Amino acid sequence: MTHTLGIDIGTFETKGVLVAHDGTITATASRPHRMLVPRPGWAEHRAEEDWWGDFVQVTRTLLGQSGLDPREITAVAASAIGPCMLPVDAVGTPLMNGVLYGVDTRATAQIAALNAAIGEDVILSTCGNALTSQSVGPKILWLKETQPDLFARTAKVLTSTSYLTWKLTGEYVIDHYTAANFSPLYDVNRQDWTDALADILPLDRLPRLMWSTGIAGRVTAAAARETGLAEGTPVTCGTIDAAAEAVSVGVAAPGDMMLMYGSTIFIIQVTAAPVRDPRLWYAPWLFEGQHASMAGLATSGTLTHWFRDQLARDADFAGLAAEAEASPKGAKGLLCLPYFSGERTPIHDPLAKGAFFGLDLTHTRGDLYRAVLEGIAMGTAHVLETYAVLGASPARIRAVGGGTKNAVWLQATSDLGHAAQEVCDKTIGASYGDAFLAALAIGAVPGDAIHRWNPVVHNVAPEQVAAYDRQYPLWKALYAQTRDIAHTLGVA
Repeated sequence: MTHTLGIDIGTFETKGVLVAHDGTITATASRPHRMLVPRPGWAEHRAEEDWWGDFVQVTRTLLGQSGLDPREITAVAASAIGPCMLPVDAVGTPLMNGVLYGVDTRATAQIAALNAAIGEDVILSTCGNALTSQSVGPKILWLKETQPDLFARTAKVLTSTSYLTWKLTGEYVIDHYTAANFSPLYDVNRQDWTDALADILPLDRLPRLMWSTGIAGRVTAAAARETGLAEGTPVTCGTIDAAAEAVSVGVAAPGDMMLMYGSTIFIIQVTAAPVRDPRLWYAPWLFEGQHASMAGLATSGTLTHWFRDQLARDADFAGLAAEAEASPKGAKGLLCLPYFSGERTPIHDPLAKGAFFGLDLTHTRGDLYRAVLEGIAMGTAHVLETYAVLGASPARIRAVGGGTKNAVWLQATSDLGHAAQEVCDKTIGASYGDAFLAALAIGAVPGDAIHRWNPVVHNVAPEQVAAYDRQYPLWKALYAQTRDIAHTLGVA
C-alpha cells in the first residue's frame, strides 16, 4: 500500500507520521528539542539541529518502524513553527539561530519605526495585517540594523518550512499563507512580494511564492542519503504548523474554525472574504481563492510547562489536571494573566506581564493550576469575543492538539467562550494534516477525504458558570489597570 509522509516541527517537539492513502496511520515518531531563550523576549531554534536534524531522525525512525520500502512513499509534506526569520548565506548555511514567531518580541522598536514611517492604515490596507511581534519584516529590519555584518552575508531570508524544503529539494520556496506574515513585504491584494512600503530587503532574497499543495521539487540525492527517502520523491511547498493542523481536523469551509491547544493557542477560521482588523491576522488560505482569519495567544502550553517545571516538579500533567479538577470553577476567586511572554491577539502587547491575582493562604497548587488553565481560556474567550464584534463568529469549532486531553482546560474554554467544540478521532495534529496535503497534492485523494480520515468523536458543550460571569470582566480589567505598571517593569 502506498503512503505519504508528514513531518511537523513544533516549538518543543517534532512529530512525524506515515499514512496510507485511506488515512490509516502506519507509524508515528517524535523527537523533543528545546526553545532557546537567550534574552528576555527572544525565542530561537537551531535550524540545522532542531529543524533539519529532527526531520532526518524522525524520518529514519518511521522508515525503520514501518519496514516500508522508501519507494512506497508517494509524496512528502512538512510544516513547522512559523512565521520564523532565518538568514542563510549563498550556499544555504544558517547565519544565526532561527528567530521564532510572535513569542519573539525583539523587534518592538522596528515595528514602531515602520508604523511611523509608513502609516498603520497603509500597512493594514496593503498587507492585511497590523505590524506585530508575529510579523517577519520588522525582524529582518532588526537584523539589518543590529547585525549589519550578518545582513551583508545574507543571500536569502527563509522561514522554518522553507529551510526544510530547501534541504530536501534545493529549492527556495514559501507558501502564500506563510508569506502573508512577512509584512510589510507581502501585498495581500496582489498576492506577491512588495518593496513599495519599505526598503528592508531586496526582493530577490526572499523565497519563490507557491500555494501549499504545489510540488516544490523532488528529494535530491544528498537528502535521500541523509533521510533514507527515495531520490526523486515529490515534496510539497509546505506551510506553517497551525495551518496543517487545521487541515488535519477538516477545517475547510467558510465558518470552520480550528482551535489548537499547543505551546500556544492558535486559531484559524476559513472565511468567505478577507477579515481585516488590527486585532487579528489575515492571510490567503492554503488554496487559491480562499481566505483565513487567525489569532493566537503567546503562552499556553508553554505556561503549563513553566508551571510544572517551576512549581510542580514532583507531578506530571495528569496529576496536575486532577488537582485542578478538584478546585472549583473560578479557582476560588483566583485570576491569572497568562501574559508570560507578552501577548499576541487581540491586545498585541509585547510588554504585557503574567500575574496571579487574588491569592490568599487558602489557595492550593491545584487552585493555581486551575487559574492558569482558566487564564488561558479567558485569553481565548477574548479572541472569540473579538471575532463576534467583527461579525465573524465561527459556525463550527474543531479543537485539536495535546491540550484537548486536559478536560478542565477544554471545558473552561467552552464555558468562557460560550462556544461548543468538536474533537476528532485523531488529535495527532499537523503531521497528519501534512500527510493529507501530500496525498492531495499528487491527486491520491479528493479534498473531502479528510472527513473520512478523521471523523468527529466527541463534543464539548458550554455550561453557564456564575463564577466565570463574575470573573471574566475582572480579568479584562486587571490587564487594563496594570498595563502601565507592566510596561514600566518591561523597560527597567
